[in-house]
Amino acid sequence: MTRRSVELWGALAIVYVIWGSTYLAIKVAVRTLPPLLTAGTRFLAAAALLALVLLVARRSLRVPPRQALASAGVGVALLAGGVGLVHVAETRIDSSVAAMIAGSVPLQVVVWRLVGGERVPRATAVAAVIGLGGLALVVGPDGVGGGAVAVGLLIMLVGTVSWSSGSYLSTRLELPASPFVAATYQMLGGALVLLVAGLVAGEASDVDPAIFEAGPVAAWAYLCVAGSVVGFSAYVWLLDNAPISQVVTHQYVNPLVAIALGAVLLEERPGLAALAGAALIVGAVVTTARYEGRRAPAAPEVTPRPASVATRETRADPSA
Repeated sequence: MTRRSVELWGALAIVYVIWGSTYLAIKVAVRTLPPLLTAGTRFLAAAALLALVLLVARRSLRVPPRQALASAGVGVALLAGGVGLVHVAETRIDSSVAAMIAGSVPLQVVVWRLVGGERVPRATAVAAVIGLGGLALVVGPDGVGGGAVAVGLLIMLVGTVSWSSGSYLSTRLELPASPFVAATYQMLGGALVLLVAGLVAGEASDVDPAIFEAGPVAAWAYLCVAGSVVGFSAYVWLLDNAPISQVVTHQYVNPLVAIALGAVLLEERPGLAALAGAALIVGAVVTTARYEGRRAPAAPEVTPRPASVATRETRADPSA
Protein backbone atom coordinates (compact mmCIF):
# COMPACT_ATOMS: atom_id res chain seq x y z
CA MET A 1 0.00 0.00 0.00
CA THR A 2 1.40 3.39 -0.99
CA ARG A 3 1.83 6.30 1.40
CA ARG A 4 -0.93 8.14 -0.46
CA SER A 5 -3.34 5.24 0.11
CA VAL A 6 -2.45 5.16 3.80
CA GLU A 7 -3.17 8.90 4.11
CA LEU A 8 -6.44 8.56 2.22
CA TRP A 9 -7.77 5.65 4.23
CA GLY A 10 -6.50 7.19 7.45
CA ALA A 11 -8.48 10.37 6.78
CA LEU A 12 -11.55 8.35 5.82
CA ALA A 13 -11.25 6.30 9.01
CA ILE A 14 -11.08 9.52 11.06
CA VAL A 15 -14.26 10.85 9.45
CA TYR A 16 -16.03 7.49 9.69
CA VAL A 17 -15.21 6.86 13.35
CA ILE A 18 -15.18 10.37 14.78
CA TRP A 19 -18.34 11.64 13.09
CA GLY A 20 -20.06 8.30 13.66
CA SER A 21 -19.15 8.41 17.35
CA THR A 22 -20.44 11.94 17.97
CA TYR A 23 -23.97 10.60 18.50
CA LEU A 24 -22.65 8.43 21.32
CA ALA A 25 -20.67 11.35 22.76
CA ILE A 26 -23.73 13.62 22.69
CA LYS A 27 -25.81 10.98 24.48
CA VAL A 28 -23.17 10.70 27.22
CA ALA A 29 -22.74 14.49 27.52
CA VAL A 30 -26.44 15.29 27.95
CA ARG A 31 -26.87 12.71 30.71
CA THR A 32 -26.05 15.48 33.19
CA LEU A 33 -25.16 18.60 31.16
CA PRO A 34 -27.93 20.94 29.87
CA PRO A 35 -28.26 20.26 26.11
CA LEU A 36 -28.47 23.76 24.62
CA LEU A 37 -25.66 25.20 26.75
CA THR A 38 -23.61 22.06 26.08
CA ALA A 39 -23.94 22.52 22.32
CA GLY A 40 -23.38 26.29 22.55
CA THR A 41 -20.23 26.08 24.65
CA ARG A 42 -18.99 23.22 22.48
CA PHE A 43 -19.13 25.30 19.32
CA LEU A 44 -17.80 28.41 21.04
CA ALA A 45 -14.77 26.43 22.21
CA ALA A 46 -14.35 24.79 18.80
CA ALA A 47 -14.51 28.20 17.08
CA ALA A 48 -11.81 29.52 19.43
CA LEU A 49 -9.61 26.48 18.73
CA LEU A 50 -10.06 26.79 14.98
CA ALA A 51 -9.38 30.53 15.06
CA LEU A 52 -6.19 29.87 17.04
CA VAL A 53 -5.06 27.30 14.48
CA LEU A 54 -5.69 29.79 11.67
CA LEU A 55 -3.75 32.52 13.48
CA VAL A 56 -0.80 30.20 14.09
CA ALA A 57 -0.91 29.25 10.40
CA ARG A 58 -1.02 32.98 9.57
CA ARG A 59 -4.39 32.72 7.87
CA SER A 60 -6.45 35.88 8.07
CA LEU A 61 -9.93 35.77 9.57
CA ARG A 62 -10.82 39.09 7.94
CA VAL A 63 -13.61 38.75 5.39
CA PRO A 64 -16.23 41.15 4.02
CA PRO A 65 -19.07 41.71 6.53
CA ARG A 66 -21.56 40.21 4.06
CA GLN A 67 -19.63 36.93 3.97
CA ALA A 68 -19.23 36.85 7.75
CA LEU A 69 -22.97 37.41 8.27
CA ALA A 70 -23.87 34.81 5.63
CA SER A 71 -21.60 32.28 7.34
CA ALA A 72 -23.07 33.07 10.75
CA GLY A 73 -26.57 32.64 9.33
CA VAL A 74 -25.68 29.28 7.85
CA GLY A 75 -24.24 28.34 11.24
CA VAL A 76 -27.54 29.15 12.90
CA ALA A 77 -29.36 26.73 10.56
CA LEU A 78 -26.72 23.98 10.59
CA LEU A 79 -25.37 24.15 14.12
CA ALA A 80 -28.04 25.82 16.26
CA GLY A 81 -31.10 24.42 14.53
CA GLY A 82 -29.42 21.23 13.36
CA VAL A 83 -26.79 19.99 15.79
CA GLY A 84 -28.20 21.85 18.80
CA LEU A 85 -31.51 20.05 18.43
CA VAL A 86 -29.69 16.71 18.20
CA HIS A 87 -28.42 17.43 21.72
CA VAL A 88 -31.96 18.16 22.91
CA ALA A 89 -33.45 15.14 21.13
CA GLU A 90 -30.93 12.75 22.65
CA THR A 91 -32.18 13.58 26.13
CA ARG A 92 -35.28 11.61 25.05
CA ILE A 93 -34.24 9.13 22.34
CA ASP A 94 -31.40 6.67 21.76
CA SER A 95 -28.27 7.83 19.97
CA SER A 96 -28.73 5.10 17.33
CA VAL A 97 -32.24 6.32 16.51
CA ALA A 98 -30.96 9.89 16.24
CA ALA A 99 -28.28 8.69 13.81
CA MET A 100 -30.84 6.84 11.69
CA ILE A 101 -32.98 9.95 11.37
CA ALA A 102 -29.92 12.12 10.65
CA GLY A 103 -29.00 9.74 7.86
CA SER A 104 -31.95 11.08 5.87
CA VAL A 105 -30.41 14.56 5.51
CA PRO A 106 -28.93 13.95 2.01
CA LEU A 107 -32.36 12.78 0.88
CA GLN A 108 -34.00 15.87 2.34
CA VAL A 109 -31.54 18.00 0.38
CA VAL A 110 -32.88 16.33 -2.79
CA VAL A 111 -36.38 17.47 -1.77
CA TRP A 112 -35.13 21.05 -1.25
CA ARG A 113 -33.56 20.92 -4.71
CA LEU A 114 -36.93 19.90 -6.16
CA VAL A 115 -38.72 22.65 -4.23
CA GLY A 116 -36.14 25.13 -5.54
CA GLY A 117 -37.05 24.24 -9.11
CA GLU A 118 -33.93 22.23 -9.90
CA ARG A 119 -34.24 19.38 -12.36
CA VAL A 120 -33.36 16.28 -10.41
CA PRO A 121 -32.75 12.95 -12.21
CA ARG A 122 -35.55 10.46 -11.79
CA ALA A 123 -33.28 7.88 -10.13
CA THR A 124 -32.26 10.43 -7.48
CA ALA A 125 -35.88 11.45 -6.83
CA VAL A 126 -37.06 7.82 -6.55
CA ALA A 127 -34.22 6.98 -4.16
CA ALA A 128 -35.14 9.99 -2.01
CA VAL A 129 -38.80 8.92 -1.82
CA ILE A 130 -37.84 5.37 -0.82
CA GLY A 131 -35.36 6.63 1.77
CA LEU A 132 -37.89 9.01 3.31
CA GLY A 133 -40.28 6.07 3.49
CA GLY A 134 -37.60 4.37 5.56
CA LEU A 135 -37.55 7.45 7.78
CA ALA A 136 -41.24 6.85 8.51
CA LEU A 137 -40.35 3.32 9.68
CA VAL A 138 -37.66 4.67 11.98
CA VAL A 139 -40.06 7.13 13.59
CA GLY A 140 -42.72 4.41 13.63
CA PRO A 141 -45.36 4.02 16.31
CA ASP A 142 -43.26 5.88 18.88
CA GLY A 143 -43.67 9.01 16.81
CA VAL A 144 -47.45 9.02 17.17
CA GLY A 145 -47.75 7.41 20.58
CA GLY A 146 -47.05 10.56 22.58
CA GLY A 147 -44.72 10.87 25.54
CA ALA A 148 -41.08 11.90 25.87
CA VAL A 149 -39.87 9.64 23.06
CA ALA A 150 -42.36 11.12 20.59
CA VAL A 151 -41.23 14.62 21.54
CA GLY A 152 -37.61 13.59 21.06
CA LEU A 153 -38.36 12.15 17.63
CA LEU A 154 -40.16 15.34 16.60
CA ILE A 155 -37.26 17.50 17.81
CA MET A 156 -34.82 15.31 15.88
CA LEU A 157 -36.90 15.61 12.71
CA VAL A 158 -37.02 19.39 13.05
CA GLY A 159 -33.26 19.40 13.55
CA THR A 160 -32.63 17.44 10.35
CA VAL A 161 -34.92 19.73 8.38
CA SER A 162 -32.97 22.73 9.71
CA TRP A 163 -29.71 21.07 8.73
CA SER A 164 -30.84 20.08 5.23
CA SER A 165 -32.35 23.51 4.50
CA GLY A 166 -29.20 25.23 5.75
CA SER A 167 -27.10 22.92 3.59
CA TYR A 168 -29.18 23.75 0.53
CA LEU A 169 -29.12 27.52 1.16
CA SER A 170 -25.38 27.55 1.88
CA THR A 171 -24.67 26.64 -1.74
CA ARG A 172 -26.48 29.82 -2.83
CA LEU A 173 -24.78 32.31 -0.53
CA GLU A 174 -21.48 34.15 -0.84
CA LEU A 175 -19.24 32.65 1.84
CA PRO A 176 -15.52 32.98 2.61
CA ALA A 177 -13.31 31.09 0.18
CA SER A 178 -11.55 29.24 3.00
CA PRO A 179 -13.78 26.53 4.50
CA PHE A 180 -11.94 26.89 7.81
CA VAL A 181 -12.65 30.63 8.00
CA ALA A 182 -16.28 30.01 7.04
CA ALA A 183 -16.50 27.28 9.69
CA THR A 184 -15.19 29.65 12.36
CA TYR A 185 -17.93 32.20 11.66
CA GLN A 186 -20.55 29.48 11.38
CA MET A 187 -19.60 28.04 14.74
CA LEU A 188 -19.67 31.49 16.30
CA GLY A 189 -23.12 32.21 14.88
CA GLY A 190 -24.50 28.85 15.97
CA ALA A 191 -22.87 29.08 19.40
CA LEU A 192 -24.32 32.51 20.19
CA VAL A 193 -27.86 31.45 19.27
CA LEU A 194 -27.55 28.23 21.28
CA LEU A 195 -26.22 30.04 24.34
CA VAL A 196 -29.05 32.61 24.21
CA ALA A 197 -31.60 29.82 23.70
CA GLY A 198 -30.17 27.89 26.65
CA LEU A 199 -30.38 30.93 28.92
CA VAL A 200 -33.95 31.71 27.79
CA ALA A 201 -34.92 28.07 28.42
CA GLY A 202 -33.64 28.40 31.99
CA GLU A 203 -30.77 25.96 31.61
CA ALA A 204 -28.50 28.23 33.64
CA SER A 205 -30.39 27.13 36.76
CA ASP A 206 -29.32 23.54 36.00
CA VAL A 207 -25.64 24.43 36.13
CA ASP A 208 -24.31 23.02 39.39
CA PRO A 209 -20.97 21.45 40.33
CA ALA A 210 -22.74 18.10 40.65
CA ILE A 211 -23.50 17.93 36.91
CA PHE A 212 -19.84 18.03 35.91
CA GLU A 213 -19.24 14.32 36.05
CA ALA A 214 -16.15 12.85 34.40
CA GLY A 215 -18.00 11.03 31.60
CA PRO A 216 -20.17 13.93 30.35
CA VAL A 217 -17.31 16.44 30.62
CA ALA A 218 -14.97 14.12 28.68
CA ALA A 219 -17.69 13.65 26.05
CA TRP A 220 -18.06 17.45 25.76
CA ALA A 221 -14.31 17.85 25.27
CA TYR A 222 -14.33 15.08 22.67
CA LEU A 223 -17.10 16.82 20.75
CA CYS A 224 -15.20 20.12 20.81
CA VAL A 225 -11.83 18.83 19.69
CA ALA A 226 -12.47 15.60 17.80
CA GLY A 227 -15.95 16.18 16.39
CA SER A 228 -15.70 19.82 15.40
CA VAL A 229 -11.98 20.33 14.63
CA VAL A 230 -10.17 17.06 13.91
CA GLY A 231 -13.02 15.41 12.01
CA PHE A 232 -13.73 18.52 9.99
CA SER A 233 -10.05 19.02 9.12
CA ALA A 234 -9.82 15.43 7.86
CA TYR A 235 -12.99 15.99 5.84
CA VAL A 236 -11.68 19.14 4.18
CA TRP A 237 -8.40 17.36 3.37
CA LEU A 238 -10.39 14.56 1.72
CA LEU A 239 -12.35 17.05 -0.39
CA ASP A 240 -9.06 18.30 -1.84
CA ASN A 241 -7.31 14.94 -2.18
CA ALA A 242 -9.87 12.20 -2.85
CA PRO A 243 -12.59 11.50 -5.43
CA ILE A 244 -15.95 12.83 -4.25
CA SER A 245 -17.44 9.37 -4.76
CA GLN A 246 -15.12 8.17 -2.00
CA VAL A 247 -15.59 11.18 0.29
CA VAL A 248 -19.38 10.90 0.36
CA THR A 249 -19.21 7.34 1.67
CA HIS A 250 -19.24 8.89 5.15
CA GLN A 251 -22.90 9.76 4.56
CA TYR A 252 -23.91 6.14 4.96
CA VAL A 253 -21.03 4.83 7.07
CA ASN A 254 -21.53 7.32 9.93
CA PRO A 255 -25.06 6.11 10.86
CA LEU A 256 -23.84 2.49 10.81
CA VAL A 257 -20.95 3.36 13.13
CA ALA A 258 -23.36 5.19 15.44
CA ILE A 259 -25.76 2.24 15.55
CA ALA A 260 -22.92 -0.19 16.30
CA LEU A 261 -21.46 1.99 19.06
CA GLY A 262 -24.88 2.55 20.62
CA ALA A 263 -25.49 -1.20 20.70
CA VAL A 264 -22.07 -2.11 22.13
CA LEU A 265 -21.44 0.73 24.58
CA LEU A 266 -24.94 1.90 25.53
CA GLU A 267 -26.84 -1.36 25.05
CA GLU A 268 -29.29 0.30 22.71
CA ARG A 269 -31.53 -2.13 20.86
CA PRO A 270 -33.46 -0.54 17.97
CA GLY A 271 -36.59 -2.43 16.89
CA LEU A 272 -36.82 -4.40 13.66
CA ALA A 273 -38.95 -1.72 11.99
CA ALA A 274 -36.38 0.95 12.84
CA LEU A 275 -33.53 -1.19 11.51
CA ALA A 276 -35.48 -1.88 8.32
CA GLY A 277 -36.08 1.84 7.95
CA ALA A 278 -32.39 2.53 8.51
CA ALA A 279 -31.52 0.02 5.80
CA LEU A 280 -33.83 1.81 3.36
CA ILE A 281 -32.32 5.19 4.25
CA VAL A 282 -28.74 3.96 3.87
CA GLY A 283 -29.57 2.18 0.61
CA ALA A 284 -31.21 5.31 -0.78
CA VAL A 285 -28.25 7.48 0.23
CA VAL A 286 -25.82 5.00 -1.36
CA THR A 287 -27.82 5.08 -4.59
CA THR A 288 -28.07 8.86 -4.60
CA ALA A 289 -24.40 9.41 -3.78
CA ARG A 290 -23.19 7.02 -6.46
CA TYR A 291 -25.54 8.33 -9.12
CA GLU A 292 -24.79 11.98 -8.38
CA GLY A 293 -21.07 11.19 -8.20
CA ARG A 294 -21.14 9.68 -11.69
CA ARG A 295 -22.98 12.70 -13.04
CA ALA A 296 -20.63 15.36 -11.63
CA PRO A 297 -17.36 13.88 -10.40
CA ALA A 298 -15.42 17.12 -10.78
CA ALA A 299 -17.98 19.54 -9.34
CA PRO A 300 -19.60 17.88 -6.34
CA GLU A 301 -22.57 19.28 -4.56
CA VAL A 302 -20.71 18.68 -1.38
CA THR A 303 -21.43 18.79 2.17
CA PRO A 304 -21.35 21.06 5.36
CA ARG A 305 -18.31 23.22 5.33
CA PRO A 306 -21.17 19.87 10.51
CA ALA A 307 -20.00 17.98 12.00
CA SER A 308 -19.63 19.16 11.92
CA VAL A 309 -19.70 22.61 10.65
CA ALA A 310 -19.07 24.44 7.51
CA THR A 311 -20.43 25.04 4.08
CA ARG A 312 -18.53 22.44 2.15
CA GLU A 313 -20.16 19.97 4.51
CA THR A 314 -23.63 20.48 3.09
CA ARG A 315 -24.21 16.78 3.41
CA ALA A 316 -22.04 16.03 6.36
CA ASP A 317 -23.11 14.49 9.60
CA PRO A 318 -25.55 16.65 11.57
CA SER A 319 -23.97 15.72 14.86
CA ALA A 320 -20.44 16.58 13.89
